[in-house]
Amino acid sequence: MSSESQGLVKGEAAAVLPPSASASTQGPPLSPSTPSRAPELPDELVQAGWAKCWSRRENRPYYFNRFTNQSLWEVPVLGQHDVISDPLGLNAAPAEGGESNLGNGQRKRRSSEEQGAGPNTLKRAKVEPTTPISPSTPGGKPWSSAPEDKPAQTNTPSTPTPTPAAPTPTPTPTPAPYRPSVIYWDLDIQTNAVIRERAPASELPPHPEIELQRAQLVTKLRQHYHELCHQREGIDPPRESFNRWLLERKVIDKGHDPLLPSDCEPIISPSMFREVMNDIPIRLSRIKYKEEARKLLFKYAEAAKRMIDSRNASPESRKVVKWNAEDTMNWLRRDHSASKEDYMDRLEHLRQQCGPHVTAVAKDSVEGICSKIYQLSAEYSRRLRETHMSLLQDPATEVPESPQPSRLVYCYPVRLAIPTPTLPRVELHFENDVACLRFRGEMVKVNRGHFSKLELLYRYSCIDDPRFEKFLSRVWCLLKRYQVMFGSSNNEGTGLQGALPVSVFEALNRQFGVSFECFASPLNCYFKQYCSAFPDIDGFFGSRGPFLTFSPVSGSFEANPPFCEELMDTMVTHFVELLEQSSEPLSFIVFIPEWRDPVTPALSRMEESRFLRHQLSVPAYEHEYRSGSQHVCKREDMYYRAVHGTAVLFLQNDAGFAKWAPTPERLAELTAAYRPSLSRTSSLSSPGPAHISPGDRDSAHKAGDRTQSSVMSPSDHDNNNNNGSTSSSPQDKLAVAEGRSL
Repeated sequence: MSSESQGLVKGEAAAVLPPSASASTQGPPLSPSTPSRAPELPDELVQAGWAKCWSRRENRPYYFNRFTNQSLWEVPVLGQHDVISDPLGLNAAPAEGGESNLGNGQRKRRSSEEQGAGPNTLKRAKVEPTTPISPSTPGGKPWSSAPEDKPAQTNTPSTPTPTPAAPTPTPTPTPAPYRPSVIYWDLDIQTNAVIRERAPASELPPHPEIELQRAQLVTKLRQHYHELCHQREGIDPPRESFNRWLLERKVIDKGHDPLLPSDCEPIISPSMFREVMNDIPIRLSRIKYKEEARKLLFKYAEAAKRMIDSRNASPESRKVVKWNAEDTMNWLRRDHSASKEDYMDRLEHLRQQCGPHVTAVAKDSVEGICSKIYQLSAEYSRRLRETHMSLLQDPATEVPESPQPSRLVYCYPVRLAIPTPTLPRVELHFENDVACLRFRGEMVKVNRGHFSKLELLYRYSCIDDPRFEKFLSRVWCLLKRYQVMFGSSNNEGTGLQGALPVSVFEALNRQFGVSFECFASPLNCYFKQYCSAFPDIDGFFGSRGPFLTFSPVSGSFEANPPFCEELMDTMVTHFVELLEQSSEPLSFIVFIPEWRDPVTPALSRMEESRFLRHQLSVPAYEHEYRSGSQHVCKREDMYYRAVHGTAVLFLQNDAGFAKWAPTPERLAELTAAYRPSLSRTSSLSSPGPAHISPGDRDSAHKAGDRTQSSVMSPSDHDNNNNNGSTSSSPQDKLAVAEGRSL
């Protein structure tokens, strides 16, 4: 039967006409065993591509659709499952006795199973799920992709539903397409971003086997980092410092792996070094009560003295640290009436006196941790690439770099130069409103609304899989990649995918023509055009690639990067270069934390830039963000108040300022859109392993230096962990922003 169907398709490839052609001009499919015969089906079925053929193996007729490659034993009935509006069959009523989990393709029934088959039982599904619509054509959409107050739109099939010939059973009515109760994106908005046409990317295409191995190696690398911090320094690794290390390294990495750094200079990560060093000799935490401050001061003095005794320190360092530690302990013994502020001032004095000596003795050890993690990452990256190349059809061929064309075009998704090999099966099933995808026992989950969003993005952007044969495998790879990047702890990494409220995106689009996100992902994007960290997998879902390699000539852009100082500084450099080179209208509206103690280099450079047209400050606790785990979290956990002030800066060249000037009226609407909605409840703090109340903001220690550069939890001292009681200090800000990717 397989050879019959394949021969049928090959023999008629040139004879297939569009479904809109008349029945008289469409010859039915030619059976390999019989000559062409007159149509034996109603005209409506013939127009839909159906024809009656004969099976020599089973010695009975069957029905074949030339447009969908579908084969049925019984007379087909249109209306039960329209592959155009619902290519995955997510909304089709399950057939009696059918399998609930079909994975990437329907299982072919054996002869013994076909005897009791009911109407429209699949004899052979060569391609399932399938759609004849090209991804470059929008096609039918399951719902209105505008925000939640817009009415739903259902897709009307272009082919009329015929009356099936007797004695076929009454067809089941087509179920209403799935529509999320609340929509956090608008995929109807077209882009105004213009770029120069570019060559296909040389990244290797994603594969579930490789993604599974990468997940295992990244988990192993995290464990190595945890063990090295314990063995060498006796501390837990700073919270989420591994995630920030990945971000900081990828800014300068020239290696081949999309996640693991392998070609960086310098080898020692400044971000990881600062964060680990900041937790030596102990991690300092926020203090709320006097007794907590007293205990913390005692622990620091004891740990500093013990560390200086156990390391190869100079006599002068031993003398200074021991004298200050003993003096602090004596003060604690005799003074029991001190206030919390007295203890905190004493702790700051002790850190200033002992800090340089502690840093000197721990420097080599901490550099060894950073170097070891990088070397392991490079080795894992090399191992992954070797395995990946072996899976490709032509692993020995490297894609040559072709010269960049100069033609100006509207931006389009990343295209890979290397074709994707056959992908293994991924199983799909639904648990209430959650889509569960399983490969080799590894399950990833996404809520049904975001799963349908991924289907739409795939339809718009993917050009090499018009029948959705690789869709589930690529969705599994996508979800696994971001799951691994976030980390395994509860709420870990969600700050990397936080998003602006829908109302803010609407205001940006209406008032400033914004149609593009510089830092996003397929899971949290509002527009269907955006830049993201992983072009190899995100490109199939609309990504234009990493922003630092994206060079638009004109357009209006929103930028809300991960709050990593190295990344933000590089972003500003890229902004300035683009604005200087283009004479076309170009505008960047940038959202970054308003850290003032000390001010971040990125914020300082933008405030001094000649392209700055206006700056807006949104106070802490007076605006909100969407959760970074929006694709899996509950609806009531979707929004949360920001515990940091946000600076909104408008960087525009002269043409961009003339077209999208930040006038008072436009700024007033943007500010109003940023206010938290009274119709929904939101968390009073940013997501993370712990929360901080407004009254806790002034209980942090003071320090002179910024100690780390990225996302932090309110309970951490991973980022500037002793940076004053000023509300704009990075210690008091949880880095949450919309794109969170390079």
